[in-house]
Amino acid sequence: MRLLHIGLIVSDLTRSAAFYEGILGLPRDPRPELGFDGIFYRLEAGQQIHLMRLDDPYGGVERPAHGGRDNHVALAVDDLDAICARLNTASISYTRSRSGRAAIFCRDPDGHAVELCLSV
Repeated sequence: MRLLHIGLIVSDLTRSAAFYEGILGLPRDPRPELGFDGIFYRLEAGQQIHLMRLDDPYGGVERPAHGGRDNHVALAVDDLDAICARLNTASISYTRSRSGRAAIFCRDPDGHAVELCLSV
């Protein structure tokens, strides 16, 4: 069994694309017509992140300050310092992993927690 994709509900595709493409550097994948707007992003081994522009049934839910204590997507990165620099430039806050690993947690524009771990 392997993970195929993660689906995330977003409120603004342009704003989300600025995060997933501009900050994280993910490339887009082709997306079929599904009856609603969205973007697919390619990860390794054929995995994807699917952004879906739909009404959010979880809107208004209070989230923990540290993304590691929330539902989150974890991505391996080759250069954690470069990601931190882009987050700082964009004024996107993040917290360091509390486990001592070389990892950080931030939130996308819709509040989804994203863990970025230095790949080893």
